[in-house]
Order: sequence, then structure tokens, then C-alpha cells
Amino acid sequence: MPMYPPDFYPVPTQSVAADEKEPYPSRRVDASLVESDSYKPAPGTLNIAVRFTIVTTILLGILYPLVVTGLAQLTMRDKADGQLLMRDGHVVGSKLIAQSFTSDRYFHERPSAAGNGYDATSSGGSNLGPTNQKLIDRINTDAATDEKQNPGKPVPIDLVTTSGSGLDPDITPAAALYQVSEVAAARHIPEETVRALVQSHIQGRQFGILGEPRLNVLELNLALDDLSKGAGAARR
Repeated sequence: MPMYPPDFYPVPTQSVAADEKEPYPSRRVDASLVESDSYKPAPGTLNIAVRFTIVTTILLGILYPLVVTGLAQLTMRDKADGQLLMRDGHVVGSKLIAQSFTSDRYFHERPSAAGNGYDATSSGGSNLGPTNQKLIDRINTDAATDEKQNPGKPVPIDLVTTSGSGLDPDITPAAALYQVSEVAAARHIPEETVRALVQSHIQGRQFGILGEPRLNVLELNLALDDLSKGAGAARR
């Protein structure tokens, strides 16, 4: 039988005869402790709460964000601003967010299920399972379209599947190389030149071990425009 301290046992509710000895001393409760006035907040509690709210709002809601923003602007302005890419004084996109390229003159991103496609305000996947017929039909249709570029060659998986966010800005080297012939033909540039451009934009694994080799499609397409301008000037 477990042993409990004396205070654990309830105080007898019935009076004990004078000649009987109480097994445990009665606990008397001071009636003043249960009066309603004892539950009123201590003087100054509201004042303390208001001051604490004001101080924490200033420290964590104003000063801390300003300090973090200032340090980010000083040490990594490009990343703090969203890694935006400029052309002719105008923002053309971000290295972090995919955008749609439909022309054969450009390399294409992965398909997107974000909103109506590449919608940065509706990031997300299709949530369709691998046995969903709608997903299977869409992939088969996209694969058939891509196979027309390179008959007999397997289509890289990332050219027909969406990413979890729908905004993945990168594709695999295999996906970029698969599109070389179509882009080269559309721009009337030798395939070897376009393939060399792709090879020069391949980024390796982070720290040599994290992730997979990849290419940023927007950066690649901007470099492709620069290459075409240079080739056109040389022909003239």
C-alpha cells in the first residue's frame, strides 16, 4: 500500500468525539482567503501589462525587423531583395520563381500547377496521386509533345512533372540538353553553341553533397538572348 503524506488525506467532515484523538490535525481555512476581494489583481498589474506590451512591440515589432533588414541590405542585398534580374533598367523576373516560356526560342521550365500556372500567389502542387487518370493523361500528352523534338529519346522526367511549389526555377541538365536542338533551330544558331551555353550554366551540388546539378532557366534564357544578339551582330 503506498504511503502518502498526511496532507494528502481529506479532513474528516464529521466532528470527532472529545475522547477520540484525530489521526491527523484538522486544517483550518482562513475565511478571508476565499473572499472575493482576494481575487482582485494586485495594484499596478494592468499598468505593468500595458508597459510590457508597449516595450515588446517596440523591440520585436519595430527595432528587431529594422536591424535584421538593415544587416541583410548591408551583407546580402541581392538575396534580401529577392534576387531580381534586370534588363535595360527593368525587372524581368527573379531567380527564385519560375515563369512561363512558351516560345520555341527559349528553354522551358517545368510544368506548373500553381494557380493557372506559374502563379506566385497560389504556390502549390496538383495534389493528384500517381494513379489519377487526369495526371496520367496530362503527362502522356506532354511527353508526346516533347518527343517530337527528339524522336526516340526518352523525355526527362522534370519536363513533364510539376514541382511541389509549382514555382521551381531550375531544371536538370538533362532537361536543358533535351531542348537544345529545338532552341538552336528556332534561333538559327549551331547546336554546339547552344549546348556549350547550357554546359556553362550548370550549377553543381551545394557544398558538393546537397541537391542535384541544375540550371536556372531564367538566367539561361537571358544568356541565350545575349548570345543571339552577339551572333546577329557578327553576321552583320
